[in-house]
Amino acid sequence: MSTDPKHEIQTDVAESLSPEAFEDDFETIGDYHRKAAHYFSQAAKHHLAAAAADDEGDEAGMELHAFKAYRDQLNGVQCAEIAVMESGDKADSSDGLDEEEDTDLETVNT
Repeated sequence: MSTDPKHEIQTDVAESLSPEAFEDDFETIGDYHRKAAHYFSQAAKHHLAAAAADDEGDEAGMELHAFKAYRDQLNGVQCAEIAVMESGDKADSSDGLDEEEDTDLETVNT
């Protein structure tokens, strides 16, 4: 994992992006990571809303938010998997990997 400051985690980016930022025309692996972060952020909000609804005894509200949280989580996982697969494709075609990095990628892909 890099400690380079330019790779600093941007936690508010996923929430600050407009829906238009997430059109289906992804151009980079980073776009898939941002989309995954957005979905996971939305899932967390729905989980909190489901918990609040449960605390208030609102079963219908809890079920609705739990479903939305689950759906957003699945979408986030899908985007994250695509990012990893695309990264793997780039790594497979790269001649610059040393044996240790190549082994790590094989472990992730299994």
